[in-house]
Amino acid sequence: MTDKILRCRDVQEVTGLSRSTIYRMMDRNDFPKATKLGVRAIGWRQSVVADWIEGRCTGRRIVDRDAAVAGNRAGI
Repeated sequence: MTDKILRCRDVQEVTGLSRSTIYRMMDRNDFPKATKLGVRAIGWRQSVVADWIEGRCTGRRIVDRDAAVAGNRAGI
């Protein structure tokens, strides 16, 4: 199976992140690095982005839902 290359707009749509957030997270090594496709073009392998999303979903388990809701209300 071949991996589709996602451009920045595709990654934004899939992740719900803004362009600047994606780049900031890449700089902090919190998001997969893009692959250079040409002189002025980059992209991400679809499977890499999907793995990152899956890791984010499974990595954040809220043990006490009521405490999490209260924290959100307090702006934490």
